[in-house]
This record gives sequence, C-alpha cells and structure tokens, in this order.
Amino acid sequence: MIFVTTGTQEPFDRLLRVVDVIALKIPDIKIVAQTSKSQYKVANIYLHDFLSPVEFNTLFDKAQLIVAHAGMGTIISALVHNKPILVLPRLAKYGEHRNDHQLATAKAFEKLQYLHVAYSEEELESKILPLIKGHMSCNHKIGKYASQQLIASLKNFITA
Repeated sequence: MIFVTTGTQEPFDRLLRVVDVIALKIPDIKIVAQTSKSQYKVANIYLHDFLSPVEFNTLFDKAQLIVAHAGMGTIISALVHNKPILVLPRLAKYGEHRNDHQLATAKAFEKLQYLHVAYSEEELESKILPLIKGHMSCNHKIGKYASQQLIASLKNFITA
C-alpha cells in the first residue's frame, strides 16, 4: 500500500493528480490518500479529507511507501517509522505555499540522503514505480526522541 499525505494546512492538487494517474499503472497496489480540502476529485485512489491521529498512524505503519509534500512532520514521521518517503515539494509559483521553504527542505534532506525527492510530476512518476517495486528503501532512520548529544548541546547553549 502507498500512503499519500498532503498535510493538514493546504490542498495539494498537483500531487494528487499525478498519483491518481500513476494508480492506473499499478492497479494491484492500493493507494490511500489524506488530502486536506482538495479541489481535485480523485478517480483511482482511496481518499480521506481528514484522518484521526490513530487512523493516520495505522495507515502510515501499513504503507510500503509514503508519498508526500515536503513537510517536516511527515518527513520526521517517515524517518522515525523507517519508511521510504518520496516527496514532491509544494511550490510558491503554483500558489501551493507562500514561499519555497519546502523546496529548501527537500534539497537539504536529499543532500543527506534521508529521502527521495521528485522536483516535477514527471519525476514523481519515474521514481515511484521503482520505489514500490522495492528497488529503493528507507535511506535513514532516526529515533523518536532527540539524541543525548543534541540535548547536551542545547543545555550548554542555554546555560552559557
């Protein structure tokens, strides 16, 4: 199963459109999406406007692959749950966000090799098929809590 999440603040129709088309190419793979007020009407994927935290976590845990916007909450959740994640950053030029901070986030995490990034709809399609066929996996796993090194560094900073 592929779990698609667009976050809870803004719709992300560009992501949903391309995943809806991709779904036709992988009919044996269930695709479930949490969409947050989307205007796009999906035809080939299971859609939820809203999911409770329990429902969200259940779908997240069952997913073979997470496809999402480049939001920090989703990225961190994928890293904590050891899930491969493919992100398509929201772009200001399409009115998907007020600036391109998601593009910066995606580039930074890609440089660390923590996730997979598609910078266009075509690239999303070309990357999702190999991911779902198991040719790529989770690049990095993080703990649920901050490392002791980070905590010590913050304590030193605060008390200095």
